[in-house]
Amino acid sequence: MIDPAALLRQHSIPVTAQRLAVLRAVSERPHATVDAIAEDVRASIGAISQQAVYDALGMLVKKGLIRRIQPAGSPALYEDRIGDNHHHLICRTCGKTVDVDCAIGSAPCLTAAGNSGFHIDEAEVIYWGTCPDCIAAK
Repeated sequence: MIDPAALLRQHSIPVTAQRLAVLRAVSERPHATVDAIAEDVRASIGAISQQAVYDALGMLVKKGLIRRIQPAGSPALYEDRIGDNHHHLICRTCGKTVDVDCAIGSAPCLTAAGNSGFHIDEAEVIYWGTCPDCIAAK
């Protein structure tokens, strides 16, 4: 990730300690929940409300600086790997989430059958299974 302050400035976003800490937390812990990000931010800068973390994450997602994924039945996860339309593997046992590159190559990676006239620009695929650590623990 480039310098977080420079990244915010490039997108005309006012630089604040809270936004910088949120960007760093997302970068350092990909696929983290809001609670985990808030914990990291508090360890970095001290007090910050949960709502301020939600607000910062929402704005960063809207500006395209981070990505939000929401697996079925799970809380939203945030990452800073953007722009390549990659997918995710999620362990049903422990919840570990890892990136997996696009199955075919160029975005949107999949061609929908009967796209109903939509111009498709992104595909979100989540593969569910059991990670190697959980398999070994059985």
